[in-house]
Amino acid sequence: MGIRPDLHPIKRGEKYELPNACYTLSPEEKHKLCLFLKDLKVPDGFSSNISQCVNLKDHKISGLKSHDCHVLLQHLLPLAIRGMMSKSVCEPLIELSLFFNMLGAKVLRMDELEQIEAQIPKTLCKLEKIFPPSFFDVMIHLPIHLASEAKIAGPIHYRWMYPVERWLYFLKSLIGNRACPEGSIAEGYIANECMTLCSRYLHRIDTSLIDQKGIMMVVRKKSNGGLSLFSQHGRALGARKHCELEANELELAHIYILKNCDEVLPFLEYGIISFNNFAYDFFLFSIIFLFTLRVS
Repeated sequence: MGIRPDLHPIKRGEKYELPNACYTLSPEEKHKLCLFLKDLKVPDGFSSNISQCVNLKDHKISGLKSHDCHVLLQHLLPLAIRGMMSKSVCEPLIELSLFFNMLGAKVLRMDELEQIEAQIPKTLCKLEKIFPPSFFDVMIHLPIHLASEAKIAGPIHYRWMYPVERWLYFLKSLIGNRACPEGSIAEGYIANECMTLCSRYLHRIDTSLIDQKGIMMVVRKKSNGGLSLFSQHGRALGARKHCELEANELELAHIYILKNCDEVLPFLEYGIISFNNFAYDFFLFSIIFLFTLRVS
């Protein structure tokens, strides 16, 4: 029947059991993978909130957009599967991820394109040894031609569909009357231009320039202590969590404040003059003690 020997049914007593494939994850590994994506924090604008698409209870990932799948394959897959599968399974998947990562760079080099063009057929051959034949359709064969296309057309950032899809989504959001879509788009575009003008050039009024993705305007707010180091940039997402620092972490935080806070510079200058002949640890302890007395 053409079934691989490692997938042949195994007789246990009077019953036959079908073994799992080498790429199948156990429930513990599925939970670990979903937990990794659930706790993932990415820079603003890097991708959508992938953690909302993860279901820890059922160990499922659903609702991903095309750009989320692109980010998952290009950046997150090597980190997520590391240590979960055998080397024969992880190696071609990581090679495929590195292929798309190098292909999606903003600056392309001809030697790198030739390298990945020669490597991608070997990677696909490794995948054919792992996954069933039904997995390999025309889309799996397509990466063989992507490096050659990049040599002719240049970086893919100027050719892919994401900017066009975002612009079409923005135009569709302006339609208030479906009977007159052209007029709604024209009026909505003019209103958006007016709001952008007010947000950028009108002062002393409460306006915020919010882009189409809903990114909030940066808010700068000083804490009760009045130190520039503790000024808040942006707005917090989710509920706050309480944690206690260990002794070494607290010492590192003190050293960071001493080296990065402008309000501490006078104390540093005083400490350098007064404690020049003392040990470094005693010098840091003295400066922290003097600074604590001053701000308390």
